[in-house]
Amino acid sequence: MTARSVVVGRDGRAKAYRPLPEADRAAALEAGLGAYEQGDFFEAHELLEPAWMGTDVPADRALLQGLIKLAAAYVHAVRGNPAGIVRNLEGARARLLEAEEDRLAAGLPDSWLDLSGLSAAIDLRLADLAAHPNGPNLGPPQLPRSVP
Repeated sequence: MTARSVVVGRDGRAKAYRPLPEADRAAALEAGLGAYEQGDFFEAHELLEPAWMGTDVPADRALLQGLIKLAAAYVHAVRGNPAGIVRNLEGARARLLEAEEDRLAAGLPDSWLDLSGLSAAIDLRLADLAAHPNGPNLGPPQLPRSVP
């Protein structure tokens, strides 16, 4: 194992890292977002993973993992598993908050994704699931882009 094969996360655990050129990460991200927007959440999850594993930038890793967990939440929705939706929405919310904190701490520019807007949309879905534990009334949130 080389020194570049793992990244230590905030929790102190080693995470997979498979360096991927920027252009390939961008292509994986666009393909994953496209699958999500078309409602193919399993495919979105799969397509986003190489982008997540392909960067060692903590803020980018947290953002991508948040999107992966968001897609996974709606894989559980398709399967009729409200507990899985909640668990993954909570994980997505935590990773998106981590991404925002990491960007600020590193002095990075704002994300291309409106993290506050997406977090608020996730909060609405969590409240909906708390009120309707047998299944959500709200569908998956849109992925709001930040205004430049």
